[in-house]
Amino acid sequence: MEILQVQNLCKTYGKSETKVEALKKVSFLLEKGSFSAVVGESGSGKSTLLNCIGALDVPTSGTVLIDGQNLFTMKEEERTIFRRRNIGFIFQSFHLVAELNVEQNIIFPLLLDYRKPDTAAVEEILEILGLKDRRHHLPNQLSGGQQQRVAIGRALITKPKLILADEPTGNLDSQNSQEVLDLLLRASRHYQQTILMITHNNNLAASTDRVLRVSDGLLTDMSQTDRKEEGYRDEKLS
Repeated sequence: MEILQVQNLCKTYGKSETKVEALKKVSFLLEKGSFSAVVGESGSGKSTLLNCIGALDVPTSGTVLIDGQNLFTMKEEERTIFRRRNIGFIFQSFHLVAELNVEQNIIFPLLLDYRKPDTAAVEEILEILGLKDRRHHLPNQLSGGQQQRVAIGRALITKPKLILADEPTGNLDSQNSQEVLDLLLRASRHYQQTILMITHNNNLAASTDRVLRVSDGLLTDMSQTDRKEEGYRDEKLS
């Protein structure tokens, strides 16, 4: 089942001699429950791609459909509500609310949408993320890895159609990076959660189901042969 359809997506900044084509007719599909990585050099268009898919930015042309819904034929308020209910975000910076504890930060998206949290679902997420004994801690009482776990929980709690992760391990050391990746893999398998992740880490990218490379605004779906030639590990994590 296709959750995400991106068709001929273009994003242009500026005009005439200052014109920059950040995305050039990008097209691809993501199946439900897949975990895909987006790789590429800085400035290649990766973050622009995620921002357009997540409706944080408006493309110059092209379409983005999530579960068959066209994001950019919606009115702005309708798109905002759809994004809040159907897209989860995990950023390099954790963006936790300093005054809220772990559990409150996780359920915050539901409260913004005037929805009552499911106690069993909250407990399950705290268990999976290894945060049950930290549920009443504030962000400044947590390590970087623990804060990113809270951010993952916040992205999962609304049961979104799609999770977009922009360098989620960028501020973490190698051990915490691997732990965060393991948690994202568990979420993908346990919840059949569709995840699209930007990363500069070849080893992390190699652990995903699929690698998409963005270069000068163009997207290439890398085959296993391409991945081996460019130095990615070909083994999967269990």
